[in-house]
Amino acid sequence: MFSKVLIANRGEIACRIIRTCQRMGIKTVAVYSTADKNALHVKMADEAYFLGESDPQESYLSCSKILDVAKKSGADAVHPGYGFLSENPDCARQYQDAGIKFIGPTPEVIENMGDKLRARCLARKAGLPILPGTDDAVQDDQAIDRAWKLGFPLMVKAAEGGGGIGIHIIESIEELVPIIERTRKMASHAFGSSKLYFERYLKNASHIEVQLMGDEHGNLIHLFERDCSVQRRNQKLIEESPAVKLTPKLRKRLCNLAVKLGRKIGYTNAGTVEFLVSADGQVYFLEMNTRLQVEHGVTELTTGVDVVELQLRIAAGERLPVEQKDIHPRGHAIEVRIYPEDPETFLPDAGTVTELNQPTGEHIRIDSALYQGYQVALEYEPLLAKVMVWGENREEAIKRMSRVLLAFRLEGVKCNIPLMRDILATKEYTGSVYHTGSVPLWLEERKQRHNQWSANGKSANGASNNGVHSTNGQRKSDKEKAAAIGVAMAFALQATQNSGSAAPLVSPWRIYGRREQLLSRSMGNRGWR
Repeated sequence: MFSKVLIANRGEIACRIIRTCQRMGIKTVAVYSTADKNALHVKMADEAYFLGESDPQESYLSCSKILDVAKKSGADAVHPGYGFLSENPDCARQYQDAGIKFIGPTPEVIENMGDKLRARCLARKAGLPILPGTDDAVQDDQAIDRAWKLGFPLMVKAAEGGGGIGIHIIESIEELVPIIERTRKMASHAFGSSKLYFERYLKNASHIEVQLMGDEHGNLIHLFERDCSVQRRNQKLIEESPAVKLTPKLRKRLCNLAVKLGRKIGYTNAGTVEFLVSADGQVYFLEMNTRLQVEHGVTELTTGVDVVELQLRIAAGERLPVEQKDIHPRGHAIEVRIYPEDPETFLPDAGTVTELNQPTGEHIRIDSALYQGYQVALEYEPLLAKVMVWGENREEAIKRMSRVLLAFRLEGVKCNIPLMRDILATKEYTGSVYHTGSVPLWLEERKQRHNQWSANGKSANGASNNGVHSTNGQRKSDKEKAAAIGVAMAFALQATQNSGSAAPLVSPWRIYGRREQLLSRSMGNRGWR
């Protein structure tokens, strides 16, 4: 087993990995940027090294700097977490060439599955059903003809994208050209590649993923499935396991297909095969994530398996300590992602956490890096916390999650907890008849309900309005208009830049910070927040 592991990440996932390393007696090395000098993962680790300025390119996205720290600290291995460099094959090769173990699959597998077109081809060869789409990149002069042949609605997707970025739905031919232009520019800036492809859009589908674990001795198992269909703009909000929509037969088929693909590509370590499942039970391969997933905790709660521990053991050359017949999921687990954003406008928020209460208790797990005084950084898109619960059944898990979210107290920064509570209470969610298109419908219903409360002289929480509340509401409205204009201008400016540039998109959190400074100066520091 490794004696020392460097965690090339930040926030809650860095803390989560450190906890398992500590339990296993492995020393840990943290890295940090200027914005994270007082972060919890820095305090938890045995050693911590400064990488550079808060710009991710100068810190968490600098493979050379992380490699230098790994060598200097004497780390045996690097765990990338998720995001940042976790699916960068070139960086994985650099670790490998330096004799430092990369805790993940081989660089070749990362490369193959990171290219969505290549992944579609490999999935087809493995016998997995795939959505109708283009098998190669779509050129601008081919777009209209290929779209007509494929049919509408369709999705235009970044071939080398990830994290739900670079995906747009096209309902008609009139939308085609402007959406392709916008997606191509976004893909170029975010991923350094403007390569796009088309895929038919499957309406009202469920997003189901299967967790795989494979060792370096040819053993490969699955840890069953998760339902990740509660999404907004392709970003997951709530995940759960098991997916109660699936029949036992369909669940077995999905898991077998995932293992089939894993064996075909020689997969090792932790990975996730994602599928779309139609209302009538048709299954289609979506993509494969060659890393630890954000939502791995719900699988741990139902299976009793520590996924990070297995990652470490596999990377150290050990055989899987369990076989497929040993995995027997029990009960039901749900995860809710807590983001620092206004639950009404979805504008990102930032600032200092002035009060914090993270509920504890039996069958409650909260993965976070929060503490009182924590600064929500402008430089990153922060996931504040992952709230997870377990119940004997789904009904019990939903009730427990609702109670936990009600008790979760976070002051100083706005967050999406009120929205998450509302979603958990919808009849579609409680009845498990939701799909990937449900959130926009729920948001519209929520908006209408709030408008009705306002018209009746009530605030959203049922309290009577008065002059003070009206004034605050007007100020909030002005602020949000200014914010929307600022964000729109920033992205419009980016769109005019050279589409061949590999520079990443400006973080909305950084845009927020600049906008706050301008507002503060123009309004005489009135302290609207």
